[in-house]
Amino acid sequence: MALADEHLPILSAAHGGDPAALEELLRLCQPDIRRYAQRSCLISDVDDAVQESLLVLSRRLASVRVLAAFSGWMFRVVQRECRRLGRHTLNYDPFDEARAEQWLASHDDAGLRTDLVNVLESLPENYLQIILLRDFAQCSIAEIADELGISVAAAKSRLHRARALAREFLVG
Repeated sequence: MALADEHLPILSAAHGGDPAALEELLRLCQPDIRRYAQRSCLISDVDDAVQESLLVLSRRLASVRVLAAFSGWMFRVVQRECRRLGRHTLNYDPFDEARAEQWLASHDDAGLRTDLVNVLESLPENYLQIILLRDFAQCSIAEIADELGISVAAAKSRLHRARALAREFLVG
């Protein structure tokens, strides 16, 4: 999705809310989105990934803060759609809720507390810190970002990774 320099005014106008420029931008990006989806998706999901990615582009373009990051952002949108569709197609749930419920039912309260302490002690310091701030101190994401000196997006990402790692340790 490397837009040529002559297409940058279209991107800027679309980012500013011009519907005709947005339509032109979608037309320009569609071939690149399709090529990337063909490399990243199951073959049966390519058309859906392209359509969903174009919808995300049209709805969320204003959220792109730096237009130079547009291409990378668009690749991530396509990649995320391919993963989402692949999980749906393959009926794959990375967080199998039935397995988590079974694990919880097999532990008493004392065992759960012990396992939770063990998980927290095994987490890297940056993950432990963010889980303690969010889940125990009940700080907002913005407060956590300020406390840790990171962006809100980085705080959200780190919290997501910390919870995923903790869940992996707990449920296996």
